[in-house]
Amino acid sequence: MSAIYLDCNATTPLEPRVRDVLMHFLTEEFGNEGSRTHAYGARAKQAVQNARDQVAMVVGAQRDEVIFTSGATESNNLALLGLSAAAREQGRCHVITTAIEHKAVLEPCAALEHSGFSVTYLPVTEGGWVDAKAVCAALRPDTGLVSVMAANNETGVRQPLAEIAEALGDHPAYFHTDAAQVFGKEIDMLRNKRIDLLSISGHKIYGPKGIGALIARRRGYERPPLRPLMFGGSQERGLRPGTLPVALIAALGAAAEISQREAEKRRAQCAAVRTQLMAALEPLGPRLTGDQSQVMEHTVNLAFPGLDSEALMVAVKDLVAISNGSACTSASYTPSHVLKAMGLSDDEANACVRISWCHLTESVEWGALADRLRQFL
Repeated sequence: MSAIYLDCNATTPLEPRVRDVLMHFLTEEFGNEGSRTHAYGARAKQAVQNARDQVAMVVGAQRDEVIFTSGATESNNLALLGLSAAAREQGRCHVITTAIEHKAVLEPCAALEHSGFSVTYLPVTEGGWVDAKAVCAALRPDTGLVSVMAANNETGVRQPLAEIAEALGDHPAYFHTDAAQVFGKEIDMLRNKRIDLLSISGHKIYGPKGIGALIARRRGYERPPLRPLMFGGSQERGLRPGTLPVALIAALGAAAEISQREAEKRRAQCAAVRTQLMAALEPLGPRLTGDQSQVMEHTVNLAFPGLDSEALMVAVKDLVAISNGSACTSASYTPSHVLKAMGLSDDEANACVRISWCHLTESVEWGALADRLRQFL
């Protein structure tokens, strides 16, 4: 019997209904969306447009505000680096972000710094969230972009996007959020019209890997002044050249529509799992990471006194598959920059593990997991 998968913040299982859509467009409706001379191309084009509507509907956007990408990492790069040319022209070369962002935001910010931009990395509270007042205090006349994730992938702590949006008010700076962890899960959170740019990934909402989107909302009649990072075609309004992966796009659309429709049901299922997990582990005295009032229902980041994360994962590897950090930086054994930013010491950060689940997670024998851990404590 294989270990039960509990690493859904890294990637989710493929929803069976989404898999059916994916296979249909891989094997039956395999036309090129750019082919305009036959019905195969026309049906592919219609599938892509339908997916735009499905993705846009989740966040209250319009279909022409959806730019398909390979995932949130590419979307983040397109948002941050794609605005840089216009920012220079407008004299707005200051960026505000946080110390707990995913590397897909922090590394583009570093690239901007190397090209002459000024970047402010805001600290976070011990609870793992950035104070909206700190964002407001960091604003300058030359601030061109504010980028704050919607929820952290390691801790599950939601960020106060609504308060930040209100603090930004009518400041001309664009507001971007890496919404990979909350898209299709926290519906109202992403419908705030002051959020100009949103990055999403299909494989975080029970869709396939290799597909995502950047939602770029218009302000009135003006689109964010994005410039392409790659060249070679006019696809996606000239911002992302290359043949559109129709099957992946259709699957993302299906995943988005289902996620919106079933968000509350899935949230309740995840909350029930959390209750069972905490009831089993509480007698062991775990140290929970982050402000638990702001943590998403499907995530727990914790540590046990005297047991480092590597030893913990080895101890339970035949029971559950869990992680001790972001999958995107798993090759690095340095303490998590997220946990360090929250004030944890190296030893405390190295002791933390993340457990994340979803509505498709198999039933877990939490008592057996607790018994196994008790042997090492």
